Amino acid sequence: MKATLVLADGESFVGTAIGATGEKVGEVVFNTAITGYQEILTDPSYRGQIVTMTYPHIGNTGVNFEDNESVRPFLAGFIVKEHCASPSNWRQSEDLEDFLKRFNIIGIQGIDTRRLTRNLRETGAKKGIISTEDHDSGSLLGKVRDYPDIEGLDLVREVTCEKPYDWTEGTWRWNSRPVSSPNKFKVAALDYGIKQNILRLLVDTGAHVRVFPAFATAEEILAYSPDGIFLSNGPGDPESVPYVVETVQNLIGKKPILGICLGHQILGLALGGRTFKLAFGHHGANHPVRRLDTGQVEITSQNHNFAVDPATVASECVVSHINLNDQTNEGMVHKKYPLFSIQYHPEASPGPHDSRYLFERFRKMIMDY
Repeated sequence: MKATLVLADGESFVGTAIGATGEKVGEVVFNTAITGYQEILTDPSYRGQIVTMTYPHIGNTGVNFEDNESVRPFLAGFIVKEHCASPSNWRQSEDLEDFLKRFNIIGIQGIDTRRLTRNLRETGAKKGIISTEDHDSGSLLGKVRDYPDIEGLDLVREVTCEKPYDWTEGTWRWNSRPVSSPNKFKVAALDYGIKQNILRLLVDTGAHVRVFPAFATAEEILAYSPDGIFLSNGPGDPESVPYVVETVQNLIGKKPILGICLGHQILGLALGGRTFKLAFGHHGANHPVRRLDTGQVEITSQNHNFAVDPATVASECVVSHINLNDQTNEGMVHKKYPLFSIQYHPEASPGPHDSRYLFERFRKMIMDY
């Protein structure tokens, strides 16, 4: 079936549909990861976005239940150069196209993804529409331009859990199912679109994890008597969730805190800082980040469109990590309170695993506190 992609700048692409049929508008971004398309598809941080894979061949290992990062995909659409219709892997339970159809995700293949990526890289991420029904470029362009921008939208409420729940599963091993570690302390995890591998790694450190919805109050979180608080990743503009920022302001200084991705940005705002939107974001599993205390370079997994302005939090925090591609803030440590945050994804599933030490750092901070 024919599918058409039109960007907000008028550039259009014609290819073949994969997955569901219909129309979907979203912010088009590109991801440079070679592996992990299933984890990308099920990362709630992609809510409202259409993801372009720069690696040309996608779907060759199929899909399985165990590698999902959430209960279902949340992204708006999926773009690939070539979809593998005959996957082969001993762990697969279905192929990629059936997975996309089951969750009503519209995709397109057979377009020049290099040309699309150059557009986004040179002029910035922008809205786009994928359609299997309307192939008139002018009509599709009008629909795109009428659609609201991602800035200012509260996408967190669309991906957070509805009520608190306990998570007990640890990480998978290649030859066995996950097992729970003995619980040594309690962590309250605030779900802004949390990835399941973060929860698994927290359990691996010895934490009893209770996940709270994004709209939980500080009083409700502290009533659990946690030893530490985790602020998760999530989609969209951090300034669009002032209720979350207010909650975090009421938690700072009361318990050790770790924030990842959106959680890092929320902490920046809660400390009086500012955030800004990146031109095309950081999306991939191969981004170099320098750890400033040792000079070591970590290869990291990333997925964010916004960053914290380090100058606006300089009175409160010390920058701990920087991105070597554009020098943006990738981590900070508070000067007074047991609190640190990271812009990238140290849980990195399926990898790389250079930054896993940060979960042990969180455990040690809790124990020292």
